[in-house]
Amino acid sequence: MINDKLPKIWHGGDYNPEQWDSEIWDEDIRMFKLSGIDVATLNVFSWARNQPDENTYNFEWLDDTIERLYKNGIYTCLATSTAAHPAWMAKRYPDVLRVDAYGRKRKFGSRHNSCPNSPTYRLYSERIAGKLAERYKDHPAVLIWHVSNEYGGYCYCDQCEKAFRVWLKDKYTTIEKLNKTWNTSFWGHTFYDWDEIVLPSMLSEEREGNESDFQGISLDYRRFMSDSLLDCYKLEYQAIRKQDAKNPITTNLMGTFPMLDYFKWAKEMDVVSWDNYPAIDTPVSFTAMTHDLMRGLKSGLPFMLMEQTPSQQNWQPYNSLKRPGVMRLWSYQAVGRGADTILYFQLRRSIGACEKYHGAVIEHVGHENTRVFKEVAQLGKELEGLSGSLLDARVPAKVAIVFDWENRWAIELSSGPSVALNYVEEVHKYYKAFYDANIQVDMVGVEEDLSKYDLVVAPVLYMIKDGFDKKIQEFVENGGTFLTTFFSGIVDENDLVTLGGYPGKLREVLGIWSEEIDALHPSSTNEIVMREKWSNKSSYSCNLLFDLIHTEGADVVAEYGSDFYKGMPAVTRNEFGKGKAWYVASSPDESFLKELMVQICTESAIESLLEVPAGVETTERVKDDTHYLFVLNHNSEKVQIDLKDGEYFDLLEGKSLHGKVELEEKGVFILRREKS
Repeated sequence: MINDKLPKIWHGGDYNPEQWDSEIWDEDIRMFKLSGIDVATLNVFSWARNQPDENTYNFEWLDDTIERLYKNGIYTCLATSTAAHPAWMAKRYPDVLRVDAYGRKRKFGSRHNSCPNSPTYRLYSERIAGKLAERYKDHPAVLIWHVSNEYGGYCYCDQCEKAFRVWLKDKYTTIEKLNKTWNTSFWGHTFYDWDEIVLPSMLSEEREGNESDFQGISLDYRRFMSDSLLDCYKLEYQAIRKQDAKNPITTNLMGTFPMLDYFKWAKEMDVVSWDNYPAIDTPVSFTAMTHDLMRGLKSGLPFMLMEQTPSQQNWQPYNSLKRPGVMRLWSYQAVGRGADTILYFQLRRSIGACEKYHGAVIEHVGHENTRVFKEVAQLGKELEGLSGSLLDARVPAKVAIVFDWENRWAIELSSGPSVALNYVEEVHKYYKAFYDANIQVDMVGVEEDLSKYDLVVAPVLYMIKDGFDKKIQEFVENGGTFLTTFFSGIVDENDLVTLGGYPGKLREVLGIWSEEIDALHPSSTNEIVMREKWSNKSSYSCNLLFDLIHTEGADVVAEYGSDFYKGMPAVTRNEFGKGKAWYVASSPDESFLKELMVQICTESAIESLLEVPAGVETTERVKDDTHYLFVLNHNSEKVQIDLKDGEYFDLLEGKSLHGKVELEEKGVFILRREKS
């Protein structure tokens, strides 16, 4: 578990008592108790209050807050306050201010506004983290350390440029190796000295829309910026750890946020935490995928849901309310997929600035007689009763989908073949096929051990990192099933094309050669015409990209139905060793992918968790050989669930269930499988 001081599913969220007068505080605690709140995240944006100048620190207010909460049974998730530097720091030490991609230096304001390579920022952020740890390391209320907040944003200042050159020198050692790796003979970019290298910005290599003339340079800069921000986190982590050897340390991630390589970050985190903010029209399958991705960052360990709104956001174009029952439903979606905390932003709604319309447990009206508060209180009561069963339970899966941030960066920076190619959307298409079939999936990085899975899917695996092709080959040779898609195996980790024909190092295991890649407007479609008869239809639609492939040992499962490449393979399957490798040469419609995944899972003896109506989600956690099946009804009407011959006990209702049962709209079952 995260911390045995509080051996339950934590229920709470961000609390900013410094924004309120003292007469509000007792009322907050009364309402926290009513709603089952037992953890408050404190001190996230309090750096200016904690440190009014270079040498003065004021933590007395924080002492009082932590003590007041703890005396009332409420623990603390203690942030380091470094997410926004103080105004005095920006005034006296302008090196803390970021420069944007157009070369404009920012002034003080907003947040996430610190240059990650600023000596001043690093000095004072490390120092305050250490002072906080020294003061609170043994406080019984402190459960976990929360470093900074939602890291992100790049800087293009002179000190970042100098640091980038140092990073490059450490990576490449010689300027000759860098020139070869970046292919700088193109467009006369050869460098003879490290100081000749400039940042890839709007003033040099890059343009609007994430385009770059030199993908190798831009790719390395994204790696460097991710590493620079990670170094800032690590400085605070180490400052805390010098004082506190016990309490875990984390920082809150943001799902599929594009700027940081979260697999690399997760190695430095004791527990993964993340902030979940779907819109009203975000597919529930996408949110499920993101939970699975956060769980996959640390090979399946439970994670923290650090933030979600109990009602609505404030920063989306249309900030819809969560409909009745949805907050509870989506909270159980998180728990079902590995969350051991349900925390909100925020506990009391602010009265000023940009978050005054962001939802909260306690609304502006200030009492407990609101729909949102009642839903939070109901959930708090339920979580209290569930913790002993679910805490630290794992999510088993026989299917893995590969997700790689560096591969994503390389695709987004690519100068072709299509501006419509979206890596995350393509990954989600495959994920949704399993989601709709109620087949559990792990989202994994390229360093994950593949041998524990029966099926591995790697959509748009454009970049093949050193050794990953060998890992795939070994996986298939030993009996695994592998699937990849169009625009895969094209480049190495430096974005240099692998010569000898696409899909490069995957050519042998896939048994194909891709000669050309056609790119059409997304509205232009072709057909996937079936040669094999296991599907429900004879043809399906496909669009976006179309690989023109020749078989080199693979069987043709389906072919294109039109254009000059009519009759050429569109889907292939290659027997390799004891296993199989599939290739899907275009972006198919949803119905084809669902049919294909069901077919492959049937061949691999991978079964769905439960047959349920459309709009019903299933997921499972396992603890001490006891299985807990989550059944989540995302529909706006009740549905009938057929439990077949299974005998279950519903943890929420406290009763046994079997046969055909009704599940209310937005309703949840948490079913413990009873032994026969």
